[in-house]
Amino acid sequence: MRADVHEEFQRLIDESLAAGITPEKERSLLEHLHACAPCQEYLETSNRVIATLSGFSFEVDPNLPAKVSAAVAVRAKQMETARPNRRRLVVGFILALALTVVGSFLDLQFGSLLAGFFDIRRMQVRHGVLAFSIVPSLGVLLLFPLLTLLS
Repeated sequence: MRADVHEEFQRLIDESLAAGITPEKERSLLEHLHACAPCQEYLETSNRVIATLSGFSFEVDPNLPAKVSAAVAVRAKQMETARPNRRRLVVGFILALALTVVGSFLDLQFGSLLAGFFDIRRMQVRHGVLAFSIVPSLGVLLLFPLLTLLS
């Protein structure tokens, strides 16, 4: 027999196992099954698969959805209380700004001492202080407003 005929009858077998088929199609299927060994094998395999899957059934606690919803609500409440408030972020921003300004001023003032100690020009010390202290400090400082926007 042609493969597409087998596919057609295998589709009928699947329909009969899943939802049922009309009596007319069922008669046609039974006639074909008496004469076709591959389709008989397909039916037996399908029945074994269904029986095996039925053995995997398990019971679920009916209260499980309520427990999951309660756990999610508790976690959401914890996250809400742990979220930093805007006032603390603004105070942190002002404090970081003040430390950046004071630190930068001190770095630039004591740059001449470092220049004399390491025997380098004062401008080189200023560039080093700018590159390794002031710019990173300002970069971190600019992240504070982003925290207020993201929270």
